[in-house]
Amino acid sequence: MTFRTAGVAPARVRAAASFHGAGLVGTAPNSPDRLIPKTRAAYLVAIAENDDARAPGDKDMLRAAFAAAKRPAEVEVYAGAQHGWCPPDSRVYNAAQADRAWGRMLDLFQRSL
Repeated sequence: MTFRTAGVAPARVRAAASFHGAGLVGTAPNSPDRLIPKTRAAYLVAIAENDDARAPGDKDMLRAAFAAAKRPAEVEVYAGAQHGWCPPDSRVYNAAQADRAWGRMLDLFQRSL
């Protein structure tokens, strides 16, 4: 949702974060990675370790898309984190990695907004 929102309202979105997102790279014209050139946002993409294991090339494709569009972005795999690790009521909640991701998001917002 953050990629799509930044793509349709680039003048209004200056920062976008994705926690344990999957399916961010694709071949469809409206695939999130293909929307990056239309945006003006800075990004945080926090990837769960098991999401990365399913699509290990996606992080590299995202990094390349951000670089080509000259968009600042932090794309990182969070070791030990499983898809859904940030909400405290999740069965795979990882407090240390969730705190780290939230801190990185707040830093992004402070720099960009």
